Amino acid sequence: MSVKNNEATQIRIKDVALKAGVSTATVSHVINETRYVAEKTREKVLDSMKALNYHPNSVARSLRSNKTKIIGLLIPVKEADTSNFFFMSIAHGIESKLNESGYQVILSNSKEDEALEQKQLRMFASQNVDGMIIASAGRNQQMYHDILPPGCPVVFIDRKPEGYEGDCVLVDNYRGTYEAVTHLLEKGHRDVGYITGPLGITTSDDRFEGYQDALKAGGIKTSRKLVKEGVPSLENGKHLTRELLKTPMSALFIANNIMTIGAISCLQENRISIPSKLAVIGYDDYEWTQITQPPLSVIRQPSGEIGRKAAEILLARIDQGGESGNSEYRLQTELLIRGSS
Repeated sequence: MSVKNNEATQIRIKDVALKAGVSTATVSHVINETRYVAEKTREKVLDSMKALNYHPNSVARSLRSNKTKIIGLLIPVKEADTSNFFFMSIAHGIESKLNESGYQVILSNSKEDEALEQKQLRMFASQNVDGMIIASAGRNQQMYHDILPPGCPVVFIDRKPEGYEGDCVLVDNYRGTYEAVTHLLEKGHRDVGYITGPLGITTSDDRFEGYQDALKAGGIKTSRKLVKEGVPSLENGKHLTRELLKTPMSALFIANNIMTIGAISCLQENRISIPSKLAVIGYDDYEWTQITQPPLSVIRQPSGEIGRKAAEILLARIDQGGESGNSEYRLQTELLIRGSS
């Protein structure tokens, strides 16, 4: 007859201790992570908990340890935005790392709305989360100083609010774009079109700077006629590509994924041969980029690694008593050359 953890058969800590052959204090230390326990002993306790189907009372445990074992994760994905694949990959990396230490994740979406983001951050604070990982919709660090509770460690990912000094895990967007545009120049292209989302966000700004510096290094002055900026959407990708086609160019770089889809769609509708008439490089690597005709050259971001690194930093801050840090990590991108360039 199996043992179930319910009102009829309440399994207690002392039952786990008896089965594991340890003291109740040792079981408590394993559950609450309040003292070091040798790995072999810890495994015996965990195996006994599993065999008895014992589940600690999370509410009581949080009251004793002053920890909820919950992390708030905030991402900025608009509806029908393919960046949700990017952020979901980050979320998977975060969750897999946190689960190793017994933490759970509350996921919320700001939809690129600063007011909604503030509301959700206050919700996280009301839930007494042990820490937060934020891909910000806000651009100014003052907002976060006003809202984030003291003693709650925070790691920003993908984007860094202006003026913010704290833990961040970012991608080297500058280097990735610089390498891609340099590749186009080495292929003999001189008129390189550029499509970007709104400038003023660190990801967009860093990519645009990489574009400008690559042109400068190649002895080419940036032409504003070849630069188009707009809110990321498939329709804007199509519209801005259509506008660029009015200006002579032999290559096109698109600095975000959803606009890349729109750009490719526009080029196909206008029967523009890739790469013989126009070389193309996009940002982010998804399965669809490999089945276009020809396959699309892209900059691949280490999305899963972003998540794991952010979780690793946050856990270290929690272990240090909630002290905030000031470390900035920039992970490397990879330029994947395929048939479109």
